[in-house]
Amino acid sequence: MTQSIRNPLTVVKGFLQLYEKDNSFSSNQKCHFNLMVDELNMAEQVISQFLTMAKPDQEQAAEIVDVKDVLRSVTDLLHSYGLLHDNRIELKVTDDCTISANIMELKQLFINIIKNAIEASNYGDLVIVKAEKEKDFVVIKVIDYGKGMSEEEVALLGAPFYSLKSKGTGLGLMICFNIVEKYNGKIGFASSKNQGTTTTIRFSYYDKTKLFR
Repeated sequence: MTQSIRNPLTVVKGFLQLYEKDNSFSSNQKCHFNLMVDELNMAEQVISQFLTMAKPDQEQAAEIVDVKDVLRSVTDLLHSYGLLHDNRIELKVTDDCTISANIMELKQLFINIIKNAIEASNYGDLVIVKAEKEKDFVVIKVIDYGKGMSEEEVALLGAPFYSLKSKGTGLGLMICFNIVEKYNGKIGFASSKNQGTTTTIRFSYYDKTKLFR
């Protein structure tokens, strides 16, 4: 199914990229071709996100996950992305933050949330990623000091095709909501205009010592 959807886009994009290199076309026409390729890339991104949401739950099995390891991996991955705008990611995670979830889905969730925080930040701002055990829960917080949101904007987060980005689709955050809900977690946002945003994700704590009883 995935290939049957993507193949026509790939063919059209391939021809447009050939035309971009063809000297028989004017620079103005090539500019139009480049614009069309950009829009096809956007269409591919939207399709990928839809397909991610459409995957049956059984394809992603839950496992015992150390949140500290996952967050360290994700922040290492996004380190260079943050440096593009001189944004440093500070990681503060306590030990014994274990939950039951699929590690790949968890990484996707954290990548989307932290990437959003970087993109919302001003040049040189710090993004803080925290996680700790609070009673029977593991609480993860992603804090930025960027543009922030109004109460009305916060209320619409997670709605299909609602995005504060100029070329955003809103599907990335919708996927985040789906992943959190799948593992009976909770996600919330505290934000003020020009004061930044704190995203809080809460999952049930899994006592890994149960494995050895």
